Amino acid sequence: MGKIWDKAKYAAAAAEAAAEGVVLLKNDRAALPLKEGEKVAVFGRSQFNYYKSGTGSGGSVNVDYVIGIREALEEKGCVQLNRTVRETYEEWLKDHPFDAGHGWASEPWYQEEMPVTEELARKAAQESDAALILIGRTAGEDQDNKAEPGSYLLTEDEKAMLQAVCRAFSRTIVLLNTGNIIDMKWVAEYDPAAVAYVWQGGQEGGRGVRMVLMGECAPSGKLTDTIAQDIADYPSTACFGDPKENIQQEDIYVGYRYFETFAKEKVLYPFGFGLSYTSFIMETAGFEEEADGVSLRVRVTNTGTCAGKEVVQVYAEAPQGKLGKPARVLCGFAKTQELAPGASEELEIAVPDSAVSSYDETGVTGYKSAFVLEEGSYIYYVGSDVRTAQPAGERVLDETICVQQCSEGMAPVKAFQRLRPGERTEAGEYAPAWEDVPLQKKKPGIKRDENLPEEIPSTGDLGYKLRDAAEGRVSMEQFVGQISDAGLCAIIRGEGMSSPKVTPGIAAAYGGVTEELLGLGLPIAGCSDGPSGIRMDCGMHAFAMPNGTCLACTFNTELIEKLYAWEGMELRRNRIDALLGPGMNIHRNPLNGRNFEYFSEDPFVSGKMAAAQLHGMHRYGVTGVVKHFCANTQEFKRHTMNSVISERALREIYLKGFEMAVREGGAYTVMSTYGPVNGIWTSSHYDLLTQILRKEWGFDGIVMTDWWAEANDEAGAPGTHSNVAAQVRAQNDLNMVNQDAASNSNGDNLDTALAQGLLTRGELQRSALNICRYLLTTPAYLRSIGQETELDRELAASMTDEDQSMQNAVTLMINGDTEIDVSAIRAEKGQTTVFTACQERRGNYELELVLRADSDNPLAQIPVTVFMNKDVLKTITLTGADNEWRTERIPVLPGFSSNFFLKFYFGQTGIVLRSARLVLTEDTENKIREMLASFA
Repeated sequence: MGKIWDKAKYAAAAAEAAAEGVVLLKNDRAALPLKEGEKVAVFGRSQFNYYKSGTGSGGSVNVDYVIGIREALEEKGCVQLNRTVRETYEEWLKDHPFDAGHGWASEPWYQEEMPVTEELARKAAQESDAALILIGRTAGEDQDNKAEPGSYLLTEDEKAMLQAVCRAFSRTIVLLNTGNIIDMKWVAEYDPAAVAYVWQGGQEGGRGVRMVLMGECAPSGKLTDTIAQDIADYPSTACFGDPKENIQQEDIYVGYRYFETFAKEKVLYPFGFGLSYTSFIMETAGFEEEADGVSLRVRVTNTGTCAGKEVVQVYAEAPQGKLGKPARVLCGFAKTQELAPGASEELEIAVPDSAVSSYDETGVTGYKSAFVLEEGSYIYYVGSDVRTAQPAGERVLDETICVQQCSEGMAPVKAFQRLRPGERTEAGEYAPAWEDVPLQKKKPGIKRDENLPEEIPSTGDLGYKLRDAAEGRVSMEQFVGQISDAGLCAIIRGEGMSSPKVTPGIAAAYGGVTEELLGLGLPIAGCSDGPSGIRMDCGMHAFAMPNGTCLACTFNTELIEKLYAWEGMELRRNRIDALLGPGMNIHRNPLNGRNFEYFSEDPFVSGKMAAAQLHGMHRYGVTGVVKHFCANTQEFKRHTMNSVISERALREIYLKGFEMAVREGGAYTVMSTYGPVNGIWTSSHYDLLTQILRKEWGFDGIVMTDWWAEANDEAGAPGTHSNVAAQVRAQNDLNMVNQDAASNSNGDNLDTALAQGLLTRGELQRSALNICRYLLTTPAYLRSIGQETELDRELAASMTDEDQSMQNAVTLMINGDTEIDVSAIRAEKGQTTVFTACQERRGNYELELVLRADSDNPLAQIPVTVFMNKDVLKTITLTGADNEWRTERIPVLPGFSSNFFLKFYFGQTGIVLRSARLVLTEDTENKIREMLASFA
């Protein structure tokens, strides 16, 4: 086998995706592309602080490098960058360093901007042909954006910069290095020549942007969100950000579904919009009715002067009928190959009935709890965005068709009114009308009681291993019948974070996490964050992807599958079985802090992109954990805030993308959300996890909670972290995460619920069956039975010495003062030794080292660097003359984490360690327990 792990090809695929995700909104006065050798002045501090991603689990990837936009332009030397402007920024930055915040979810969403004077702008214009302005924003977990300057709105300094530069330059190009859309009213006010969203493009993002700026490729990205005139114009804004409850009165009318139906005049840039450097025409070459939908053939011709790609978008207009419908619904898309001027390509797009059907909760159409096509005329539109798409075909149904029969699931218990179309106006829109939302008829708990799984007879250990079930010598049920009650409880408990049982620094370990389970032949599988690349808190490096919004804006599923095949190979290379992603929640409102991880306001795009990522990872036998299931549309108070949503909106908007990921993408791992939907925490929602996901969609994999999630038993009951029994009853198989599964370190209620008859052994066995079947799909299983493949061996050989040291980390159990075996520490030049430190007693420590030099050269400089996770604690440098024993003490403050990593790196040979130990300086165990109790 030739070389398979090729970081250069990986990087090229990522740069290509970042380039195709760029959405050009404006390009006047021949502003773009830039010409080779032109003189360009770059404004905005984001040229020095490029945002490769948002923050939190979706962005915490340790990388070898990040290429920002300025660095990418300098790297190629394709333009001459204005030195005066750059030096002015560099001088200012000395007194205005980057503010990283202090701790988790405390990062500011923007950085202070340098005031740009009229004088600097005029001088730069005299020396330059064009100006680039970079405006940056980040976002992340636990806090949302706000309709305030420095978040959704521009700051006064940013506005002043735009005003000064746009006055001085006729060619001002504004690039938005953001994770999500922001307010765009300033475009009309300052009239820059060009504006583009370049998103957060990962570590290769700058190179992707350069490809577009320099015309190496024409921009071909399309908006996956509607950009309205004002944040108040989004119908969700009025019901966003409440700490206790969000009543989603806009119902199915999210994004363009609302604006195209009720408020076209409030749109600045429509869904699907994006300019190119060339022009295209689209012609419908065929429209055919099929047994379960329609198919269209569309010919695309490049009528411009340069090569480029175009996205064909298909929308449907359904009859209003009895249910009421959006004026347009995206139901298909395809992207051309790169077309030379004058070249054409014919694309065939199949539109299944499921993509245009509507959900009837009440039976008003004759089909209760079903997806239907109401009788009447269905008009299909083809174009490059939702607003300009033209009629391409019509299908008339003489009667209502049931597309998919479901059953009531996740219906709300609180009465409220929802939006629906009223009378049609002269402008062709609909007047808003309101109707009562249908409420729950049958509690999920009753459905659970009526569908309890049969208990498998308990046999005790008969000597069967998981491999015996895999190879058909016994059934999986016979195998699971051996597991004790304690083992059935333990298998539910995933361990982490940074468990020593799997690849260092990843999010969790699950499967054979106890001696009993290991003895039965269960492997220990591992998963890592996240949607933007592999997060390893030990400091190991991985590749940082473009963010979810950027990837979706490519509208190129083939490219995304190719990119995530590399991600799949990287996961396998690092012995990680699952990636905690893709994130695929709906951009209900632009202010959601986690929109950067997700794809779109539209569920069809989201489902297609998720399926593409899964197909890519599945090529290498690993998978993605689709999340957050479902309706995670607000970060503020995300653990407890109740989303009140109609069953129809859930089915058509918030569940549809997940359904596509399961049915089309073959998803077999899912993560539930933190908070409740219609009063029941999703981690314990029987309707969601058993009835809809498994029974209706045919899902046969595992569901895991988000980390330290709560659960409750019925709508309105409080959620608690300990109620893991409720999760198992709903068929949420893995509770994430526990420090130790065997000892029930989180104090869950599985044992007591089983003893009291509130949880059946059959339900525990059902989750054990799900977990065991899943484990058989993992590379961890192949390793456990000694069947590593040639691929695994080649990928292992490509690991660096330092990464191999991480993989071979020595486990160090800490319970107060703890000796470290110095014979395990390799002190030769260039050697790294890693310890996975597992705190049985959490606290603050000092690392005490007794060491001396052993060198014939008294002038020798002999350094050893000590790291905790990825951070340097201290570098100790001895000279050859330091041949007497000396004691060094280094503070080690693990904080909240149960597990952490100690790493020793020796820059030269010549240091002798006599002893090493961790000395407890402050016992924080009780403080942490109190904090966890308060959190619960």
